[in-house]
Amino acid sequence: MEYDLIVIGGGPAGYAGAIRAGQLGKKVACIELERAGGTCLNWGCIPTKALLKSAELYRSLHKLEAFGLSAKDTGFDFGRVMDRSRQVAGQMAKGVEFLFRKNKVDYFVGRGMVTVPGMVEITEGAHKGKFFKTKNVLLATGCRPRRLPDVPVDGQRVMTSREALEPRSTPPKSLVIIGAGAIGVEFAYFYSSFGTKVTLVEMLPQIVPVEDEDVARGLQRAFEKGGMSVYAGTKVENVRVRKDKVELTLVKSGEPNGTEVEAESLLVAIGVVPNLDGALSNKVKVDLDRGYVKVDDNYQSSVPGIYAAGDIIGPPWLAHVATFEAVNAVNAMFGHAHAGRVKIFPGCTYCQPQIASVGLTEKACKEKGLAYKVGKFPFTASGKAVAAGDAEGFVKVISDAKTGEIFGVHILGNEAPELIAEYVLAMNMEGTVDEVHRAIHAHPTLSEALMEAAAATSGEAIHI
Repeated sequence: MEYDLIVIGGGPAGYAGAIRAGQLGKKVACIELERAGGTCLNWGCIPTKALLKSAELYRSLHKLEAFGLSAKDTGFDFGRVMDRSRQVAGQMAKGVEFLFRKNKVDYFVGRGMVTVPGMVEITEGAHKGKFFKTKNVLLATGCRPRRLPDVPVDGQRVMTSREALEPRSTPPKSLVIIGAGAIGVEFAYFYSSFGTKVTLVEMLPQIVPVEDEDVARGLQRAFEKGGMSVYAGTKVENVRVRKDKVELTLVKSGEPNGTEVEAESLLVAIGVVPNLDGALSNKVKVDLDRGYVKVDDNYQSSVPGIYAAGDIIGPPWLAHVATFEAVNAVNAMFGHAHAGRVKIFPGCTYCQPQIASVGLTEKACKEKGLAYKVGKFPFTASGKAVAAGDAEGFVKVISDAKTGEIFGVHILGNEAPELIAEYVLAMNMEGTVDEVHRAIHAHPTLSEALMEAAAATSGEAIHI
């Protein structure tokens, strides 16, 4: 069997690249080890959002009296919460399989390996032993959770994000989460919402380390107000896994003595590592950087005809970035116009309050020596946010002091990931804060906060 393109990996990069090739009329196959959708759809983005929605709704029940409402015997069935998450993932996976059929993409479940340039073999699964000839290969094998050395993951005492999504009937009574990036804080919010005593630990000076310092401080305040214990600038040492608990030592930066902590379970959320296992034979040598595939502006590796996109080419490890990269890689390999490497993209975190950002943080602007202005608008001044009972957080806009060019935008609050799109578009179109300010935003809406923050950079905000 001969193809124009074989995609190895069926996540947001892999399935998007395969579908785009199908749209271009190419003969294409996608080989995925587990199920269409990859980690994001099956064990990441989608099932976690289902869990977080359950947590959000459950927490909302505790606010009913403030809205003049009442409900008796409110509670939760944790097993059903987890089962719904798996059902949502299953439904979306079927959707990807439908899109494969619609775009005439051949789909194989198994492990794909590039044996030599132009040849792919399925080395595991029901189709083991099949060989395919192909003009191009797109590596979209993604990443897997990073583990702590010498701390075995058993799914009960010690988990990564993968095991945390597996069905279970009850939440742990107590949980230590190591790593306070997007994955760590989302699981912290989820488990805390259902009564787990959560201890969140981050080695770097602030939680959500890639975010603006104001956002990190605001989120930490919200978490601590909700009953979590949060440790930033803290290392974890001496992890001991016992039969019925996990013990560890927390050592805060600059302090000589550690704090002993124990919990029923431990969730390791310390990032990801590249997942190229079995994707390339020892006859295929592509240039790597710390295990990630190095690519040019067309997403082609050092070996002609072998392309890569998504998490396997390194940060930012975001599903929407992976899709963008794969679509542009396919356009490039088949001679169509493409947007090149990723430049402007949103980052989103779906705990409550939610986070969304694009561009530079204020700290980054200072480090670059940029002359900038800051406009900030709190949701406590938004009529829509106050009426909805979700007035926590703010919109922060950073712009060029002279031209008004938008350097970065940072949102903490309800629906932040939905709101950030306006500023992503504005930055892609090289818009200014004045143009956002002058665009009339409907009242009352949360999006007015975007306009007001832009106006605040020049002292023209009306409602603060």
